[in-house]
Amino acid sequence: MTPLLDIRGLNAWYGPSQALHGVNLRIGAGEVLALVGRNGSGRSTLARALMGLVQCDGELRFRDRSLAGLRTFEIARLGIGYVPEHRDVFPTLSVGENLELGVGPGNSANRGRAPRFSIDDAYALFPVLRERRRTRAGALSGGEQQMLTLARALLGDPDLLIIDEPGEGLASLVMQQVAQCLRVLRERGMAMLLIEQRLVIARDIASRVAVMGHGEIVFDGELDAFVQRTDVMREWLGVG
Repeated sequence: MTPLLDIRGLNAWYGPSQALHGVNLRIGAGEVLALVGRNGSGRSTLARALMGLVQCDGELRFRDRSLAGLRTFEIARLGIGYVPEHRDVFPTLSVGENLELGVGPGNSANRGRAPRFSIDDAYALFPVLRERRRTRAGALSGGEQQMLTLARALLGDPDLLIIDEPGEGLASLVMQQVAQCLRVLRERGMAMLLIEQRLVIARDIASRVAVMGHGEIVFDGELDAFVQRTDVMREWLGVG
């Protein structure tokens, strides 16, 4: 079966510095893959490469269509949502206005179906956003901004959601709310690339784990197999 996302021989650079070295990775429709590794291992660079934000070469295919040469908004319209690590909200706009900007023009129609997510769905997943819908996004807490960024990405109606460090800097209760949202998305059949330093949120959501080290995939297998590999966890995550 053709994978939803197929990455082969991906290299990426920041200027003269090479950050990814021949990365191979696949994600199937509806699959949740956790991508873990230490800071600087290349995880965020891989996400940025998928969205056309860094210089790269190799083969990137989504639904068997090449992403080469496409601009970020064109990649998003194909059905890839991106929640960056630093929660890029529009700080002077209200929560409601931020969400309205996430509604893609014709994204779902271009893929031959009705949209699966509405602003009401976003408010149902994150009730605090409804309560603060008239508040400027820049006045939200870090956890609320994370919820807003995730909800806005969903309004583009993606088939694959890339989420970079969803629990970074969040209080435990907020992290639990984000994790519950991701469980709901998994149950709805959304494929996800969940980037974490360790398996904080992904442990209960992902079925497969890939580990990055020095810009390469050093392990790729089922979650149950990964937790038995104390050698991999010790060498590449610093835990055992």
